[in-house]
Amino acid sequence: MKKSDIIKAWGRILTGHYPSLSIEITRECPLRCPGCYAYEPEHLGEAGPLRTLSDFKGDELIEGVLALVRKHRPLHVSLVGGEPLVRFRELNVLLPQLSAMGIGVQLVTSAVRQIPPEWAAIENLHLAVSIDGLQPDHDLRRKPATYDKILENIKGQHVTVHCTITRQQVGKLNYFRDFLAFWTPRAEVKKVWFSIFTPQIGAEPEELLTPAERAYVLSELSALRADFPKLELPQPVINGYANPPQSPSECIFSRTTINYTADLKSKISPCQFGGTPDCSQCGCFASAGLAAIGNHKLFGFVPVSSIFFASSAIGQKSAALFQPQE
Repeated sequence: MKKSDIIKAWGRILTGHYPSLSIEITRECPLRCPGCYAYEPEHLGEAGPLRTLSDFKGDELIEGVLALVRKHRPLHVSLVGGEPLVRFRELNVLLPQLSAMGIGVQLVTSAVRQIPPEWAAIENLHLAVSIDGLQPDHDLRRKPATYDKILENIKGQHVTVHCTITRQQVGKLNYFRDFLAFWTPRAEVKKVWFSIFTPQIGAEPEELLTPAERAYVLSELSALRADFPKLELPQPVINGYANPPQSPSECIFSRTTINYTADLKSKISPCQFGGTPDCSQCGCFASAGLAAIGNHKLFGFVPVSSIFFASSAIGQKSAALFQPQE
């Protein structure tokens, strides 16, 4: 994150706004990926399972998203799903408008269909393609968004490959090296991110890593950085995975992002995972990345996180003070 972006984010926090906005723009997805947090029963709490919600299409979706952006005035918007490319026609209209507003947009997709070629020219648009490990594992979990289809559908784009590490991938010789060796030489791939599967409290899904496996993975990825420059995983981020926040109140990402689901009114809390995520086993790339910034010490001794939490408290009090009475 640039220094100028941090200063702008603090300005939003001090005035009681969220620097980041995340929106599930559709309830629909042609995939049925095991372990997908968006379709877990607890994801939306009392709002109900994602597939049961009413969502929007056409002008209603475009205007609904723009209304949330105008309300919250974020610096950054994440468009997720469901599968956002189900609404590619609406995105063809929406993305240029968000770009013209100077807002950075990250669109997270499985690349199950072709990414429109014209999107390659949109400023401030960042495409993250979710890929679950090497081809045999990925194609089994994410069919019909197979490797072959992804390779065809990202042509002409510049994407970030985002892999969530699950237990099925751990313990296989050179697994992550082979993954990076496949994806990083491709011109369409500008960088690679890794997250680690995050469970809900009390759940023990088959994707969950043991503490020993988690430590092994972090050591393995750290050793691979020198060989694969496109692997965006600096040591402070690895430290964030090794020492995750113990609660949402300690997570800078949770505290700086407001999340809406597909009806554009129900909020997802305490973070994009919803439900009761086990923060002690958090593997969220964004959380680890912001923790790395928070652990940086200004003047050599003042943690950025200390200033952030103080600013957040001021912003919350300011927002409450000036909120219009209903």
